[in-house]
Amino acid sequence: MSPKHLANPLHGILLIVLFSFSAFYIADFEWVKHLSLSPLIVGIVLGMLYANSLRNHLPETWVPGIQFCTKQVLRTGIVLYGFKLTFQSVIDIGGSALALDLIVVTLTILLGAGLGRLLKMDRDTALLTSIGSSICGAAAVLGAEPVVKSKPYKAAVAVSTVVIFGTLSMFLYPALHRAGILDLTPEQMGLFTGATLHEVAHVVGAGNAMGQAISDPAIIVKMIRVMMLAPVLVVLSIVLARRDPSSGANGEKRKITIPWFAFLFLAVIGFNSLHLLPAGLVDAINTLDTFLLTMAMTALGAESSFEKFKKAGARPFLLAGFLYIWLFFGGYWLVKLISL
Repeated sequence: MSPKHLANPLHGILLIVLFSFSAFYIADFEWVKHLSLSPLIVGIVLGMLYANSLRNHLPETWVPGIQFCTKQVLRTGIVLYGFKLTFQSVIDIGGSALALDLIVVTLTILLGAGLGRLLKMDRDTALLTSIGSSICGAAAVLGAEPVVKSKPYKAAVAVSTVVIFGTLSMFLYPALHRAGILDLTPEQMGLFTGATLHEVAHVVGAGNAMGQAISDPAIIVKMIRVMMLAPVLVVLSIVLARRDPSSGANGEKRKITIPWFAFLFLAVIGFNSLHLLPAGLVDAINTLDTFLLTMAMTALGAESSFEKFKKAGARPFLLAGFLYIWLFFGGYWLVKLISL
């Protein structure tokens, strides 16, 4: 490919890189830190501001570079996310937490899919919203988007629901805990927080507000949920292939999209569990990974205009609200049950 042809995608990529650096800078503001808003969330906001202001005034030839960030950069970021996790964390927290996460993730996705049908929602948006609520918020939506093969604005809608309800929980949980309304021990509160809050940043923010006795188990339980992203994507790929009306017709063999990046994600977790790399290098990789995911989020935002949000309607937020109620009350009941 000639330099002339390479220039256009590079323009779009460089634009997203610039926005991502800005997202990191803004996320370092004290009031933004106080809200526990990660660069990923700031990035999608910046991308959406661009989509609804300058987007129509810049060359359409920049779009391939933006789309490159929503796919290839995204998958690289998901794979490197494995350096934040180890299999030892699963063993340390115990089988009860693993069972709790498995139940929460499974029931939330199934409930979301069922409610999506009742609400007559677009299937892709319902799935992305359910996966974002059940596993790890924006990162889960990003991971599922290539498997679902949805339009970028649908992923942005799903991320928006996660941000709204996850941020609400981040402030609500500590307030309820301090008021003594939730009849949970510190360990139970940690399980409850890690198993039901949306984003890793939300769990960190809420956990820190309630003390280390709650924060430590909450973060580990949350990390176990994050690990479930890979098997969920594999199962999702198989299910979608079987239900795709365009496949299997006229005797054609149904095509299953194998999310290889999900397996690489697990392989990286396994490698990281061996602790072969210096801690400083792992920290550097994690910083790079956060930047890559911020690029992906920013690019998704750049593909999301308010017109597309209007097209999606209020139903995704209604679905996310129902799932939020389930996570709160269902998660509370499950924690009490497992602790018996």
